[in-house]
Amino acid sequence: MIGSNLVRRLRDLGSHVTVVDNLCRGTLDNLRGDDGTPVIDLEEDFHELDLAVPAVLDPILPRVDFVYHLADVVAGIGYVFSNQGSIFRQNLLINSNVITSVRAHPVRGFLYVGTACSFPAHLQSGVDAAPLREVDLYPASPESAYGWSKLMGQYEAELLEQETGIPVSVLVLHNVYGTPTDYTAETGQVIPSLVRKAIGYPDEPFVVWGSGSQGRAFVHVDDVVDALVRAAERGLGQGAIQIGPDVCTSIREVAEHVVAISGKNIEIHYDLTAPEGDRGRCADYGKARSTLGWSPRVSLADGLGRLYEWMELQVLAHTETAR
Repeated sequence: MIGSNLVRRLRDLGSHVTVVDNLCRGTLDNLRGDDGTPVIDLEEDFHELDLAVPAVLDPILPRVDFVYHLADVVAGIGYVFSNQGSIFRQNLLINSNVITSVRAHPVRGFLYVGTACSFPAHLQSGVDAAPLREVDLYPASPESAYGWSKLMGQYEAELLEQETGIPVSVLVLHNVYGTPTDYTAETGQVIPSLVRKAIGYPDEPFVVWGSGSQGRAFVHVDDVVDALVRAAERGLGQGAIQIGPDVCTSIREVAEHVVAISGKNIEIHYDLTAPEGDRGRCADYGKARSTLGWSPRVSLADGLGRLYEWMELQVLAHTETAR
């Protein structure tokens, strides 16, 4: 989702973009326009590689000026909490291999994408919790192995800057949503999962994991791409910068938004036996505003409407193909 939108934005700005991905969740269709035309030269500039393997970037980096490191293993909380060991190990390998290659082949800037899941669990206490600040990342105590793995990658990126002088930017992203997105039952995250259930209702029950009182600071992918582009211009060497709104929205509120968009008479059920993850968090994005000139622009209502429309078309196309 983030990568394909970033590729389009950078291309539109006149950059030559090279992409590395193992396609474990994504698809090459995400790098095609509405008419099917690739947005980059897929023969020359797309490399299907596994970043958990050392040195796979080494042949590519000599012709690269800036690296956006977005790659990691992540999914919805059910998957995350059922696969903590493998997620932790794979993300450590991915991060360390990428950074080791950048050390061997220095670039003009290295941009690392971190996560709000890396904040201490006790600070993510509910929808009324105080906005998180970058200084709150330490002392470290993330709830999940995913949060720990991303924080370790952030730390290694900071060491890269300290020891080599390669300018680094770390953007700590809150909960990103938008299109294209993974909305499968196995690995989809909360917003696309709720939209899928609404589209499929009543054939699929509309079940919300947990009480619905847990909350997140949802940020649209268009706003995230804005931040990533600005980070290459103004964020290098500026330390960690949070990207997310200063409002925490409960999952119950998101579910009710989705139901309203669907126009259906949907009965919402809450599964209190399912994991909820962190209770709630939002961002003090003052540093992003002062350093990058960034603030969130896409409202949750607008973003949900756009996502619902896109997913409805995807589900319809999948249904027609299945017939």
